[in-house]
Amino acid sequence: MVVTHKIAVIGGDGIGPEVVEEGIKVLNQVAKMDGGFQFEFTHFPWGCEYYLKTGRMMDEDGLERLKQFDAIFLGAVGYPGVPDHISLWDLLLAIRKGFDQYINLRPVKLLKGAYCPIKGVEEKDVDMIFIRENSEGEYAGEGSWLFKGKPHEVVIQEGVFSRHGCERVIRYAYELAREQGKSLTSISKSNALNYSMVFWDQIFGEIGEEYPDVKTHTYLVDAASMFMVKDPGRFEIVVTSNLFGDILTDLGAAIAGGMGLAAGANLNPEKEFPSMFEPIHGSAPDIAGQGKANPLATVWSASQMLDFFGYTQWGKRLVDVIEEILVEGKVTTPDLGGSATTKEVGDEVVAKLT
Repeated sequence: MVVTHKIAVIGGDGIGPEVVEEGIKVLNQVAKMDGGFQFEFTHFPWGCEYYLKTGRMMDEDGLERLKQFDAIFLGAVGYPGVPDHISLWDLLLAIRKGFDQYINLRPVKLLKGAYCPIKGVEEKDVDMIFIRENSEGEYAGEGSWLFKGKPHEVVIQEGVFSRHGCERVIRYAYELAREQGKSLTSISKSNALNYSMVFWDQIFGEIGEEYPDVKTHTYLVDAASMFMVKDPGRFEIVVTSNLFGDILTDLGAAIAGGMGLAAGANLNPEKEFPSMFEPIHGSAPDIAGQGKANPLATVWSASQMLDFFGYTQWGKRLVDVIEEILVEGKVTTPDLGGSATTKEVGDEVVAKLT
């Protein structure tokens, strides 16, 4: 019996539709080669262009419609003319929060053939998995805007750190570290954020008592930023808050070959709701429609989708293919020093799979 996975596709803005198209092509090829499963893709026109036409980033019943799917494949969100806080909060964060996708999983791994700007660093030295709390924290969206437009205007932005929210993401990280036999590093800023981050550190320590076999480290976020550049090999599995994870994984992407190789998964581990998979490079409107966008980050996020569905052998195969392409250097996009188009790179992935 062939298993059908129903995937909602939101190409979104800028280069999003271009790179997602290549990801779909690769996923269909994998399914064809395996024979035991297939994908059914349903496209939604949501994003900034849709907002400019309708006043909404997605339909009012968007979440209800997305519930029926097994996963969401997202291209990119953001475009000139639409404020970033609208494009983010009314689509991407609406999905993450609405579907309780509380785990943001981002690999920071220097693949063979990828460029690292740090001298003397080898592939083995950059091999991290960031687990970012994805549903509350600094991005909870709570606060106040008082006396708006007046000279004594005051803005209060609040972070929300619940025991439930912190425990589940930290426990997920401990479990992954134990499963992979790797160390676990917690990154906070408890010397300055004397409530939220002290609370985070406390919970990290409490849960750690249940995992005496897992080697742990703790760093303040400023020190962690420095060590990611000076000594990236000290990080293996990393768990951190919403804001710090957002910033540090972009730093990680710069270390590990650039944003064109940066993938991310927004997971609801219990599978009560669909999880969402996306490249994290943004919409890059300056090169949209030119065939210059690098689809390899999207292919990597497709491999994360395959992993999540249990097809880990195929997930690994896609990452191996990305490495083969990088090592050969013959079919790469301009960001990697090549002249190939987005479609040509996608075709190369398919060719190497076969």
